[in-house]
Amino acid sequence: MIIMGEDSQRVKDKDAQEYNISAARAVAEAVRSTLGPKGMDKMLVDSMGDVTITNDGVTILQTMDIDNPTAEMIVEVAETQEDEAGDGTTTAVAIAGELLKNAEDLLEQDIHPTAIIKGFHLASEQARAEVDDIAESVDADDEELIKKVAETSMTGKGAELEKEVLADLIYRAVKQVTVEADDGSNVVDLENIAMETQTGRSAGESELLQGAVVDKDPLHDDMPSAVDDAKVLLLNDPIEIEEADVDTQVSIDSPDQLQSFLDQEEDQLKQKVQKIKETGANVVFCQKGVDDLAQHYLAKEGILAARRVKKSDLTFLKNILGANIVSDLDAATEADLGHGSVSRDDADELFYVEGGADAHGVTLLLRGSTDHVVDELERGVEDALDVVSTAVSDGRIVAGGGAIEVELASRLRDYADSVEGREQLAVEAFADALEIVPRVLAENAGLDSIDTLVDLRAAHESGDKTAGLNVFSGDVEDTLEAGVVETAHAKEQALSSATEAANLVLKIDDIIAAGDLSTGGNDDEEGGAPGGGMGGMGGMGGMGGAM
Repeated sequence: MIIMGEDSQRVKDKDAQEYNISAARAVAEAVRSTLGPKGMDKMLVDSMGDVTITNDGVTILQTMDIDNPTAEMIVEVAETQEDEAGDGTTTAVAIAGELLKNAEDLLEQDIHPTAIIKGFHLASEQARAEVDDIAESVDADDEELIKKVAETSMTGKGAELEKEVLADLIYRAVKQVTVEADDGSNVVDLENIAMETQTGRSAGESELLQGAVVDKDPLHDDMPSAVDDAKVLLLNDPIEIEEADVDTQVSIDSPDQLQSFLDQEEDQLKQKVQKIKETGANVVFCQKGVDDLAQHYLAKEGILAARRVKKSDLTFLKNILGANIVSDLDAATEADLGHGSVSRDDADELFYVEGGADAHGVTLLLRGSTDHVVDELERGVEDALDVVSTAVSDGRIVAGGGAIEVELASRLRDYADSVEGREQLAVEAFADALEIVPRVLAENAGLDSIDTLVDLRAAHESGDKTAGLNVFSGDVEDTLEAGVVETAHAKEQALSSATEAANLVLKIDDIIAAGDLSTGGNDDEEGGAPGGGMGGMGGMGGMGGAM
């Protein structure tokens, strides 16, 4: 009996498990070489020819042309890790891939997927409890240690060369947007930190500026370049001639009629500028366009104006100045205005906007030699901001350099003895999977991963729970003392998301696809081998093309 369409595909039982595990491992292996201070970068070229050079796990996975449903589930691990912890995306994906690799060995021993899933779940719960036990507390005012968290996050990325300078800027930025809650905990509002980039100078010349930065020029030479007592109107409405909603034709019989028509348009622009003046505004930041004639009238009124201001800049200015974003100029009132000061840096061609005494928004002005450099710098600083804010609000840190993973693996092996049934083997497999982190760190540094792992295990067995790998010297040392510091929250999140993704993949025993086994739906691409075969893993060849 035929119940499925002739173009449909079906992969069942062991074949489905092998298919899914192969796809997930392919994703993990694609980013493994980027892990750690000695990790390599990837060059990603998209369909438009735009080039991205990065070793940021989530950026690589989001940019790659992945066309496989299972692989996309692993990409979600990286995205979740980025959203929740800000860093550790490569670690989370690597652990997920290794969990599935070890699960494959257990499946070959005829251990049922349900037992493996339960064992992984038990191991994950225990591991996260152990992370909390191992973690050291950090005070939000411990400047040196918090800076080490930022430096560790940036090590191996484009921001590494000037990491001391950038870590100081990041610490000061986070400190300025941190408030104490009623229960005594620290709350970091990262929405009050903006980032602006500039090319042509070194990363060491980056700055932390009070208030906002607007990368725009004044619209008219006669406009003031600075306003100390600025009353700022944030406008999401064009200062232009209003176009008719439908196509219209105007019949003109004489030059006088044409002049009257032009006068009417000019009068319309005058009224708009007059409306701005009536609100009391002397600075206008407009998200839309501003007519050339309106620019002239604004300059005559002594009003400073900039057009095509980014929406994100307008939102940030709203927070800094206490203004409202006005979508209808006719409805604008004095109450919508923000108050502060606006100055102009002609050398950098930037407006600096500062709010009142209550404003605590800041801008990180990141500088780099080229667009590619500054883009990677921005990604590194964004991750560092996230982990520093987590360290300040969560207050827990752990030793890096693979120290936490080796310690967890050791404790999980002890815990496995108390687990009954076949789940015990899954717990041990989970412990082995965690050691992928120190092994890859060693591999990427050109060291022998087996010797390194043996040395690390020996150090932890002797009670040194902060012993990790120094990838520069190849020695095992106290990484917490050496300043290689990560947040406990990032490790907990990596364990949680990697385990859940692995369990989700293991639970699948049947894949039914209406067409080829790809998510793009393009019959010309790889994948879609007839008869339910794996067909290049449903477009994983697209991944290779992006690498």
